[in-house]
Amino acid sequence: MRAIWKGAIAFGLVNVPVKVYSATEDHDISLHQVHNADGGRIRYQRRCEVCSKIIDYSDIEKAFEDDGRTVVLTKDELKAIPAENSHEIEVVQFVPSEQLEPMMFEKSYYLEPDSRSPKAYVLLRRALEDTDRVAIVQFALREKTRLGALRIKDDVLVLQSLLWPDEVREAKFPALDESVRISAQEREMSAALVESMAADFDPDHFTDEYQVQLRTLIDAKLEKGDSLDTGETFGVEAGEGGKGEVIDLMEALKRSLDRKRGGGAAASEGSGSGKDTAGEDEDEAEEPGTGSKRAAGKTSTAKTSAAKSSTTKSTASKTAATKSTTAKTAAAKSTSRKPAAKADPSAAKPADKATATRARKGA
Repeated sequence: MRAIWKGAIAFGLVNVPVKVYSATEDHDISLHQVHNADGGRIRYQRRCEVCSKIIDYSDIEKAFEDDGRTVVLTKDELKAIPAENSHEIEVVQFVPSEQLEPMMFEKSYYLEPDSRSPKAYVLLRRALEDTDRVAIVQFALREKTRLGALRIKDDVLVLQSLLWPDEVREAKFPALDESVRISAQEREMSAALVESMAADFDPDHFTDEYQVQLRTLIDAKLEKGDSLDTGETFGVEAGEGGKGEVIDLMEALKRSLDRKRGGGAAASEGSGSGKDTAGEDEDEAEEPGTGSKRAAGKTSTAKTSAAKSSTTKSTASKTAATKSTTAKTAAAKSTSRKPAAKADPSAAKPADKATATRARKGA
């Protein structure tokens, strides 16, 4: 890295010499403009609108226009501004870090000790660590007086330039003035969705997909030239994006929760039944536009399963009834096969005697 500025941190009467380095950089692939007819590069020229001559940068000054009057400010006049000549980062306050509005953060710089003995640098760093505070500073850089915050990152002092309060726009949106009713169920489901997605922030987990795909496009173009097929390169039609359907808020929350919980639930059901649930997991990963079709398919499957279950129960009942009838029939047949009991002769004799007596009397 190359130092862009040298100065010193004024910490009370303590002076901390430092070198300033840009802490961030742009990782975007650099593209330039060309003429689409012949590929010629397009370049911008600094042309004077009065004499029509192309002007060198060294001959250009800055100016301000007010009510038709133009005031030209030379480089020497701008350098004469006292704040521009200051190479001091003045500490003016120590504040709790939570009081800083993140929207005010602009650009970050690393500060390196610029002396043989870094004791003053380490002392300031330790003071920030021990008090758990951030130093608010003022400094001048690149023709601008800036407000900044001095904090610690990996044992290095980091200077973050801040926007001035009047550089942050006020948000005024009439739609937010309207009364909106949020139900308790909606709040509970949104809180559950947040909880299901909760994690510790790890910036290495994220990738700038556009830059990766842009590099893929460039490599493919270098290899295939004008015969490039973007559909073949990316596996989708050029310009195709997500086309999720507009759905009810509650339905969206339900689908979101189902998608987050679907993996664990499917795995649990699969381990209990011994069935493979990989297909269901793949369905859950599809784009939002196909959600209703999947839901309909699952509902249909559930109905079919219920119908099969009902048919099975009905068949079982019929089978049981048939078995019961068969058992009764068998019992009846068994009874009919048994020999008839023999008549008791002694029981029949009294009846015969009475019959004979009545016959004699009638005679």
